[in-house]
Amino acid sequence: MEISTLATYHCLAFVWYFFVAYSITHVKTEERPSEVFLYGGQWKYLTVLNLFLQAVFYGVSFLADVLRLIKKLRCAKCVISSRDLLFSVLAFPVSTFVSISFWTLYSYNRELVYPKSLDGVIPLWLNHAMHTAVLPFAFLEILALPHRYPAKRKGLILLGFVAFLYISWVLWIFSVTGEWVYPLFALFSPSGLAAFFAGSLAVIVSFYNFGEFLNRMIWGQCKFS
Repeated sequence: MEISTLATYHCLAFVWYFFVAYSITHVKTEERPSEVFLYGGQWKYLTVLNLFLQAVFYGVSFLADVLRLIKKLRCAKCVISSRDLLFSVLAFPVSTFVSISFWTLYSYNRELVYPKSLDGVIPLWLNHAMHTAVLPFAFLEILALPHRYPAKRKGLILLGFVAFLYISWVLWIFSVTGEWVYPLFALFSPSGLAAFFAGSLAVIVSFYNFGEFLNRMIWGQCKFS
């Protein structure tokens, strides 16, 4: 894909994610079900955090494209490295995890992840923008251009560290409010919850490996030194 076409695509994707993130963070406070939006607001939901992650990624990608267009290749190289690290370690595995895990649990019992009370607060289009559209965007990015993956150990350490931070945030919110971020967590014993978190980490690691596999199959081997 030509650089100008990539720049247009990344710009539109950035604007889209910025718009979706803006829309969800500006849901009227008085309309929010109190049992859902407690301490931490929307910033406790992985879905919302992912929206901002994607906006940052596409913003960095657009900047890299612009720098290449104006021949600022030394600056572009640094930005491209950041873009590829963001995509490989976070943007692809997290968006894939958010979409697949949400719809799997939603199909089983929506009250565990997205209570029916939210239907009157969050429009249907916004729900799909947060939980459905993120998946084709992730795969389209792999098809659009090659991404250099870090060494496996480095990539998994970074992914595990981010996962640890989010789990710590979830546990902190529970310690403060006595309420779980997702009703699903209340079904588990402490050991069961630990197993659930470990299983979720294993799933997201598998998505990381899947993204690396797709990138290699489409574009060939290309890693950070």
